[in-house]
Amino acid sequence: MKEPPVQSPLFNWLDHRAAGVLLHPTSFPGDQGIGVLDHSVDTLLDYLSAAGLRYWQVCPLGPTGFGDSPYQCFSAFAGNPYLIDLTVLVEAGLLTSADLVPLQDLPRATVDFGQLYATKWPVLFKAHANWKKRRSNLPYGDFETFLNLNSYWLDSYALFMALKRHFDGQPWWRWKPELRFFKSARATPLATSLAAEAEAYAFCQYLFFGQWQQVRAKARDRKIEIIGDAPIFVARDSADVWAHPELFQIDAATGSPQVVAGVPPDYFSADGQLWGNPLYDWRRHAADGYAWWLGRLRANFAVCDVLRIDHFRGFDTYWSIPADATTAKSGRWENGPGVEFFEAVRHALPDCRLIAEDLGELAPSVHVLREASGLPGMAVLQFAFGGESDNTYLPHNLTPNSVVYPGTHDNNTALGWYDGADEKTRDHVRRYLRIDGREIGWDFVRAAYASVSRLALIPLQDLLGLGADARLNTPGVAAGNWQWRYSADQLARLHRDSAAYLHELGELYGRV
Repeated sequence: MKEPPVQSPLFNWLDHRAAGVLLHPTSFPGDQGIGVLDHSVDTLLDYLSAAGLRYWQVCPLGPTGFGDSPYQCFSAFAGNPYLIDLTVLVEAGLLTSADLVPLQDLPRATVDFGQLYATKWPVLFKAHANWKKRRSNLPYGDFETFLNLNSYWLDSYALFMALKRHFDGQPWWRWKPELRFFKSARATPLATSLAAEAEAYAFCQYLFFGQWQQVRAKARDRKIEIIGDAPIFVARDSADVWAHPELFQIDAATGSPQVVAGVPPDYFSADGQLWGNPLYDWRRHAADGYAWWLGRLRANFAVCDVLRIDHFRGFDTYWSIPADATTAKSGRWENGPGVEFFEAVRHALPDCRLIAEDLGELAPSVHVLREASGLPGMAVLQFAFGGESDNTYLPHNLTPNSVVYPGTHDNNTALGWYDGADEKTRDHVRRYLRIDGREIGWDFVRAAYASVSRLALIPLQDLLGLGADARLNTPGVAAGNWQWRYSADQLARLHRDSAAYLHELGELYGRV
């Protein structure tokens, strides 16, 4: 009997060895209360170029809300106004230097999101009000053209944000019934009266995307590609759910979710994880050829060259939890769209480059789906040690079509992890890598570079040799995340002391 022919993967883009850095732009240095898209971009890109690093990975770039997480945004399409460089608006005459003083008084070593919210938004609104009076020239193209090109998501987002401000930040399901969804809200007198506020939010998007396209141009000039990030799920309190309730498993009248997302109990959590995101109605998405998702991906690829999809396993099966559950224990596995989704993506976006976040304990069917899609998966060196030689993440078990990290945004720094590990794990690291552990950050860099994984991405904290106080996010901890920032002096020293060495490593292991 003949064996069935081997099916070619849908995508097969990672055909070269390279290295890059993982750094969210909120961590840039500067005096505007948070990292912004200013000269820090040039300084970083110059370092990447000198070090032979061809990729820069960021976290999701959307507007953050409660909890400040870029993985829980008010929109899957919009950009984060906190990243807007205000000095450009001073130069354009829309603001004065005095307008920036309150931001300059904010902490510089970390991000205080509460103070930032209270301080930056009034300045952005003032810039919009002055722009309306003067129509000052800005180097970002025509505002009306921007509105027209992005109206498919921007109209609902701008009104959503204006209504949230009007209702003091209350989530949309607590608004009056006629405002509960975009379709009815846009026809109300309140929507008309809030038109100026909605335009201000749209203007902030115009500024963000104008500045980000300049970032992309600078990266292209240096032959550096940007890796974006897309959470599979969207936040419940988002313009996405508010504008398209029919695409989610929620009550059509009240907006209450019927089921929510999470993960089942495991070794790390006896109750599992109850995320609370609304789940997609995949049948509705399939019925129109995944139009919303394709629009989302096109928007993502307008700001990046490669896109990592968080929680890839949700396309195979997802954990569906009753909305009234207090833990994730009572959930059950449901089927996602599977390979049909990626076939639709392949048809619509044949040249798109995706990375699958496939970390953790996975059913065999998830591996089958990833192999069928051809997407490179992920490996984290911090997960490799302390067990047996068959650990999937040990360098000798990795596969070429993968992306290796010492750690991700959700992990401790390499030094922080090593300092907190038990002696059995530390001993395994030292024996496996043949090191003394005194420079564990660079030991992990060398291990990642030497691995067979075609792409190695290094958190900037590990290149800087920083400890646990430089950790960006601790999953399951509600406060204190996303606040880390480096200083200009730290990057200058790194450039001076290690750029040539990192370039040499890249040449040695075929990553330049």
